Amino acid sequence: MLRVGLLSAAHVHATGYARCLSESHQAEFVGVWDEDDGRAGAIAERFGGRVFTDLGAFLAECDAVAIASENLRHADHIEAAARSGLAILCEKPVVASREHAAKVRAVLDETGVAFMTAFPCPFSPAFLRLRETVASGAIGRVLAVNATNRGRCPFGWFVQPELSGGGAMIDHVVHVADLLWRLLGEAPHRVAAQTGSNVYGQAWEDTAHVTLGYPSGVFATIDSSWSRPQTYRTWGDVTLKVVGEKGLIEADLFDQGLGLTTDTLRRVGTGSDLDQLMVREFLDSLEQGRPPLVTAEDGLRASEVALAAYENVASPQTGALA
Repeated sequence: MLRVGLLSAAHVHATGYARCLSESHQAEFVGVWDEDDGRAGAIAERFGGRVFTDLGAFLAECDAVAIASENLRHADHIEAAARSGLAILCEKPVVASREHAAKVRAVLDETGVAFMTAFPCPFSPAFLRLRETVASGAIGRVLAVNATNRGRCPFGWFVQPELSGGGAMIDHVVHVADLLWRLLGEAPHRVAAQTGSNVYGQAWEDTAHVTLGYPSGVFATIDSSWSRPQTYRTWGDVTLKVVGEKGLIEADLFDQGLGLTTDTLRRVGTGSDLDQLMVREFLDSLEQGRPPLVTAEDGLRASEVALAAYENVASPQTGALA
């Protein structure tokens, strides 16, 4: 049985990884290392496992790790895990700077460890059916895609650019950039972006809109804003509207539940557990010795789109993607 540990509990999704690993029949949840003993202790109290204060000792107890640290600490944690020969599931964005992208590519090439980017959306039945329908030719040639990944502002380190690498745009663009790659089968060659602080009025962007141009002539827009209130009906707001020559397909990847309204609106979940499907794919790929559905390159490619968008905001004359 694979021994899997949680490397940092900083990210809001760390709890989900710990839950999935502790419930898995394929893995032993070793525990959690975190610089913050309080965060680590809270995870261990709920899901078992040990609390580690020494990173080296933690890595020595694991066969694989799920990295859920702050964005700008991913590169160092990836390097530490990879040089220990461990398989890695890494929270997105994999990197939030060009320098870190080069560092991660180099260490993964050197060590050859198994690596999966933590994108749950490719496992959504709604997205899989959408992709199948587009591939069937039901709407003809794709002309454009209007996509969103709006959500609630998580605050904390997410609004500290020295740890996050940005605001809403670095947090949310990557999910949709990856879905568009899977849907269209090509990478964008142009990007244009606008950001603002229209919701909270702080130094970090809470509003972001990205337009992508593709070699085939398709264009796509992404609203990646933290514009949903804390009481919004779903945690995520990932939607795709695909416009073709013959018709339109619309998908909402997270709204799979029922809306129960009494004195308040409460969601009753009936849909797929995307985190569970993602973690299972990670463990399956390790057991079977094959690449995972979502690779390191997928994560780095999506990060490239977000980083190019920031560069376009800073210098509007830029916008070409290699």
